[in-house]
Amino acid sequence: MAACLLSAACDSGDSATGTHPAVEHAGAGFDCAAEGQLPGSGSTAQQNAMEYWIDHYQRACPGVQVAYNALGSGAGVAQFLRGATRFGGTDSALDPEEIEWSADVCPGGHAIDVPMAGGPIAIGYNVSGVDELVLDAKTLAKIFDARITSWNDPDIQRLNPDARLPSLPIRAVHRSDGSGTTQNLNAYLAGAAGREWPHPVVKSWQGKGGESASGSTAVARQVLSQDGSIGYFELSFAASFKISTVRIDTGASRPVGPAPKTASAGMGEARVAGKGKDLTLEFDYGTAAAGAYPIVLITYEIVCDTGNDAATLPALKSFLSYTASKEGQKILPGIHYAPLPQTVADQVREVIRTLS
Repeated sequence: MAACLLSAACDSGDSATGTHPAVEHAGAGFDCAAEGQLPGSGSTAQQNAMEYWIDHYQRACPGVQVAYNALGSGAGVAQFLRGATRFGGTDSALDPEEIEWSADVCPGGHAIDVPMAGGPIAIGYNVSGVDELVLDAKTLAKIFDARITSWNDPDIQRLNPDARLPSLPIRAVHRSDGSGTTQNLNAYLAGAAGREWPHPVVKSWQGKGGESASGSTAVARQVLSQDGSIGYFELSFAASFKISTVRIDTGASRPVGPAPKTASAGMGEARVAGKGKDLTLEFDYGTAAAGAYPIVLITYEIVCDTGNDAATLPALKSFLSYTASKEGQKILPGIHYAPLPQTVADQVREVIRTLS
């Protein structure tokens, strides 16, 4: 079966041969793989983007079946490292030990982190009578570490002088599973709150007290169902569940809320810190740049730089070429994600072309 360029020129499908008309993506400029089954798993933060990408890709490239199981970043890394999937999704880069282990599933090579989408980690809250809420890093750290336990605490009132804050217990909800979203929030609090967050930057939750739920969907549902709750999840979940979000006082002239545009500004403060083909990004969490939302995660796809399974390599490169393409990236703001900065996107596309 010949490869099909995903563009308007492919739009004349033939039901008699079982091919489907391609979605109109003029100028997308990548080839469909002829066939293949491509399993992946991991990050729940990228779940909504992945569902969109898979749907559009498979309508254009019907010979390939992509399956993504949103189990959380920790599970996604674990499944990839034991060879159960061909790519993993994670919201935090692999650590050196995990890269060393990857030699077993990447013969002659090792796993690399390939950024694919960005997004603000929204701090969602459900407090009756409070329509707007501003918090800073130190106050957030105290809330999630059970050192601020009531919504009318003076530290919260100071940041919200015009709000009528209730005498209501705070119910802080965190992830119970290994999560890159958790690791990114830990990184922000450690970087911006200083001594107020004396915990390691890892995928497991480190704060004291609070309530827990597995996965971003469950955290969002728990926040939505309980008055006095506060939790964290990717912005698309806040939008889906219609949960109010906190604006962050970064020291800029105005507090900054989570949005694709403000996340892109935050991503603009990052630099590529990975070596070789690894494109791990490093953030400046203390930035006070105007309009830059500081709690931003990057969702990475974990793949082998070399040693990928020959049977699924064409499908892997084809699918990731689509997600990294201008076509795949331009839809992200509409579903509450931030596209990669152009300089990073160019590097991602080049790395995908070299996978072997």
